[in-house]
Formats: sequence, C-alpha cells, structure tokens
Amino acid sequence: MTLDDLKSLDPNNIGNWPIAPRLGLLLVGLLCIVFAGYWFDWQGQLADLEKSQNKEEQLRQTFLDKKRQAINLEIYKKQLAEIQDSFGTLLKQLPNKSEMDALLTDINQAGLGRGLQFELFRPDPHEKVEEFYAELPIHIRITGNYHELGAFASDIARMPRIVTLSDININPVKDGALSMDGIVKTYRYLDENEMAEQKRAAKGKKK
Repeated sequence: MTLDDLKSLDPNNIGNWPIAPRLGLLLVGLLCIVFAGYWFDWQGQLADLEKSQNKEEQLRQTFLDKKRQAINLEIYKKQLAEIQDSFGTLLKQLPNKSEMDALLTDINQAGLGRGLQFELFRPDPHEKVEEFYAELPIHIRITGNYHELGAFASDIARMPRIVTLSDININPVKDGALSMDGIVKTYRYLDENEMAEQKRAAKGKKK
C-alpha cells in the first residue's frame, strides 16, 4: 500500500479499510492504551512494588541478623560473664581512696626493707583522673647498691596492687653506691561520686 492509498482512506468509514491499515491502527491504539496505563497507573504501582521489594530485603536481612544473634546469645552471655570476671579481678588490684595511704606505706617499706635510703618520696598532689580510675605518680630518689635496687624493683612488680616504675635514671655515687631517680605509679578506682562527676564532665565537653 502506497502513501497515496493511505491518504485516500476515509477516517469516517474505518470498517471499509483494507486489513493492513486496520491492523496498524489497532496496534497504534493498543500501544496508546498500554502507554496511558503505564503513565497514569502502572508507573506508580511499579514504584510501590520496588519499594516493597527493597523493604522485604531489608526485613529479611534484619531477620537473619537477629537470628544469628539469637543463635550466638549464649556465647555472648558467656563472653560477657568472662569480661565481667576479668574486670572484677583487675578492679580488686586497685585500692580505693581510703586504702591509698596504706599502699604508699607498703611502697616505702619495700625500699627500706631492702636497705635502701630514700632521699625523695613525693606523691604528686595532682592525680590523673580517667573514666573509672585515678593514676597517682610518686617521685622517688633512692640510694643503694645494684642488687638492692634490683630487689626493690622486683618487690614492686610482685605487689598485689598495680604499681609500676617508670622514667628510671640511675647514676653512680660514692663508694660504689647507685642513686636511682624515677616515678612510681600506682592507681586507685574512683568511688561512685567521682565517677558520676567524670560522666558529667564528659557530657559537658561533648556539648
């Protein structure tokens, strides 16, 4: 069918058109209906379907995550109990505020018991306060021979409380003796009021 044949078709008498133009017009109408349906109705439904599919995938992943957590719940509880036990053991190695004087006396006696002479034993007036404990540095200067100093360091390491030696500087003095300068650090845990104050200070810094 030529272009002239198409121009000669009567739009008011479509029933008498040849089969090919009628099929073409039917196809165009069908495409228009499909497009209109997509544009005015199906497009929104497809978007909703995609959202629902995404939500379903998220819910499925959430379910799988919770299922894994539920399966491992007993393991997590056991690990938490072990952590709490370990923390409790470490906490017992920290004296409270009222026990600090006794600990300082023990450190002093550890040196005197080894025959050392204290030329300086000065606890720092300012504690370094952390989240749940405070660090107290003690500046010391002691004099003795090599073996006495070594035995003192060993005694410090074996104390039931956590006590460390740092910033050690050893120099010879007269008659073969040695002078050791250093910092003994000991720690104590904070009481409830001090920890509450730390939390308030931390919140103030965040603001």
